[in-house]
Amino acid sequence: MSWRGECWRALTLLATLILPAVASTDVKQRAFEFSYSAEVDHIPNGARKVSIWLPYPVSDPNQEISDVKVTCRYPTSIKHDPEYGNSVLHVSLDNPKESSVAVQLGFRVLRREYVRNDFARVGGEAGGSSDGTMKRWLGPDKLVPLDGRIRKIAQEITQGKTNDLERARAIYDYVVSNMKYDKSGTGWGNGDIYWACDAKRGNCTDFHALFIGLCRASGIPAKFAIGFPLPESRGQGEIAGYHCWAEFYLKGYGWVPVDASEASKHPEKKEYFFGAHDENRVQLSIGRDIELSPPQAGAPLNYFIYPYVEVDGVPFKDLQKKFSFRDLNMPPARKTSVG
Repeated sequence: MSWRGECWRALTLLATLILPAVASTDVKQRAFEFSYSAEVDHIPNGARKVSIWLPYPVSDPNQEISDVKVTCRYPTSIKHDPEYGNSVLHVSLDNPKESSVAVQLGFRVLRREYVRNDFARVGGEAGGSSDGTMKRWLGPDKLVPLDGRIRKIAQEITQGKTNDLERARAIYDYVVSNMKYDKSGTGWGNGDIYWACDAKRGNCTDFHALFIGLCRASGIPAKFAIGFPLPESRGQGEIAGYHCWAEFYLKGYGWVPVDASEASKHPEKKEYFFGAHDENRVQLSIGRDIELSPPQAGAPLNYFIYPYVEVDGVPFKDLQKKFSFRDLNMPPARKTSVG
């Protein structure tokens, strides 16, 4: 069976649901409303077609999405990208009469802490490269090639390690210790593994490009996810930008969450973020080099978190975006199994 988006989404949910129970605990949760707004401005006179794509939120084992409301004067549709199965909100305008178009997406989220750190259960098996569903998570991305340079760095970092857990931990320690969270100047934010190796700084995209690339170069499946962070210190307000994170796969155990950039920013949480994602986030898409649905005329997207617009098949940058949230009353803590 070919590895496609619908298959992947179903397998991910099934794998999470059938994980063996090892402990029961109160999982931290956060309930909130989220607003995602986009406005395309200064549409040229005579434009024949305007296309807008936004990530569309979906429930998964770590978040429940409800009360989704789309506000737009023009017809919208929900599609799924062909490789990862990400949900896509699409707006299409033929021969637009106005110079601007606005789209607003509102929804409620119940986000749960995601913890998988019972590493005593992990065996010594290799990382599952023979599993067809892992193929994409072992291959390169455009800005995360797996060439000789990257493999050499990975080999040096993991030398002497005897299993994939030890190798993944060595890579995590290397990334957290050698990268600095620093968004000054230019070059950061693209998730370019070469840039991360050379500059040794950047934002979450750069941290996780390096982590994911080194894992894959070591034969460990790893995947990229992106969404928005929620500040712990306040219960409402605007959100300036995205946050991204990673997971790696251990055969016989499953996916393990990692947040290397948060570990760098908060050294006291370094142990926690090797095996956990906190509840202060919402996920909107996975993967890189995204081909949208319907397909865009331009190049695949490096990642999919912000609105993407084309006018007559050409990428269009004149748009405004705004993201905000408001905490809701918390439901009772959920008892769940973690491992």
